[in-house]
Amino acid sequence: MRIFDSICWYIIFLFSVTLHEAAHAWAAKKGGDLTAYWEGQVSLSPLPHIRREPFGMVVLPIISSLVFGWPFGYASAPYDPYWADRHPRRAAWMGLAGPAANLGLVLLCVVIIRLGLAFDIFLEPNAVSLKYVVDTDYGVPWSGLVFAVSMVFSLNLILTVLNLIPFPPLDGSSILSLLLSEDHARKYQSIIRNPLLGIVGFFLVWKLFNPLFNVIFLMVVNLVYPGMNYQ
Repeated sequence: MRIFDSICWYIIFLFSVTLHEAAHAWAAKKGGDLTAYWEGQVSLSPLPHIRREPFGMVVLPIISSLVFGWPFGYASAPYDPYWADRHPRRAAWMGLAGPAANLGLVLLCVVIIRLGLAFDIFLEPNAVSLKYVVDTDYGVPWSGLVFAVSMVFSLNLILTVLNLIPFPPLDGSSILSLLLSEDHARKYQSIIRNPLLGIVGFFLVWKLFNPLFNVIFLMVVNLVYPGMNYQ
């Protein structure tokens, strides 16, 4: 069962990260930077993303799924830094497109859950976890759908929250650029590209993410099930 769960987590990771990076590439293309487009990354096929980051998209997440039961990995979409410097707000939208795509999958899961509840296919779970955010009294295939929806919901909520944290080098560090003038946004972007800030950002995220996500996860699940009080 552990190996089956690990395989499922990896498949969902691969799909979710591919969507995330494709959204970055699509937003850059719409903003005038064709770098990722020419590398084939405006695509829901994982292959161009794997070719760019084989270790982060295949080796690391498979090993971490098998060893820890949870996929760790990374990917990236290329962009033209000169374009980003000329158009810092467009670059900010490019950065936010990735977590927005993951949030879209979270909302899709919420719609599926609510429809399942409305048609008495799904039930409110007695307790929630990353693998179980909805329940059912029916057998296969509905129990499989419960499992898939729960995992897609949880992993994409993780990617959304993680990438909206406003620390470099995460995507959320772009948010402030949208509130600044072009000149100030350009200066801000040059500051957050400092590698030292990236190291500090990773350290802070490492320390803060788990307690932050636990609060947000329970808050979101309780919004999905009004009247429930999961803790």
